[in-house]
Amino acid sequence: MKKNVSWKNLITLTFLFFIFITPLLVLLILAFSSSWRYPGPGPESFSLRAFSYVFRESPGFFSSVLSSMAYSLTTTVTAAVICLLPARALARNDFPMKGFIEGLLLSPVLLPVMTFSMGIHIILLRWGLTGTFSGVVIVLTLYNYPYMLRALIVGYQQIPPTMTQTARNLGASWFYTLIRVELPMLTPALSAGGPILFLTAFSEYYLVFLIGGGAVPSLSGYLFPFISGSDHSISSLLVLVFLTVPLLLFLVQDIIVQKLYRKRNLL
Repeated sequence: MKKNVSWKNLITLTFLFFIFITPLLVLLILAFSSSWRYPGPGPESFSLRAFSYVFRESPGFFSSVLSSMAYSLTTTVTAAVICLLPARALARNDFPMKGFIEGLLLSPVLLPVMTFSMGIHIILLRWGLTGTFSGVVIVLTLYNYPYMLRALIVGYQQIPPTMTQTARNLGASWFYTLIRVELPMLTPALSAGGPILFLTAFSEYYLVFLIGGGAVPSLSGYLFPFISGSDHSISSLLVLVFLTVPLLLFLVQDIIVQKLYRKRNLL
């Protein structure tokens, strides 16, 4: 039997709707406006100048978007790979100073980005990785992997150890067990940690600018000069693009996960 939505819940949802939607509507209006001067109640005129500049006249826009997606996705996959075994060990085993070691592994997100970046920058300079795609992926992975690590620890805690033991007793190797038994059951954990890590990497400006040195294009770096400038039309459009790219990827992820769940009769 369906429950009626209370007025309190309806008011709360309406309030949240206006909080999140109103800024987007303002950005959308600004993107189509040619000028909106204070204290005018609305734009004086509308045009597609911002769209023409961003999608036609700006040569670095698409390369910045593709580069940001590339290093963000690579960072997410890299973090998932390097966090699998540590997460399994922390979730399945008890050993001395376990809490201290887990806290130490999760500590990078607590460090100020300036402190972390200065230290890792010296190391990457000596290795010759500054100004390279690999250097950007390494620094983003090292700074953001705790999001994935924590998600995988919780995911492993939800998997009964008997599942792994049964597969090993039936002759499966540890790698086959990891791929065919553990990874499918870690889908919720990967779906939780992956978007967070992707979003933090995609929106990162300082680390990408410092390690990439301008040689690795980024959407955040492309967007920054327009935000600090006076052309609100172009900056609003770029912010909308900045919001749209992760949302589309999250939608694709949701569709893929639902198909996997239906294939396994979990939905």
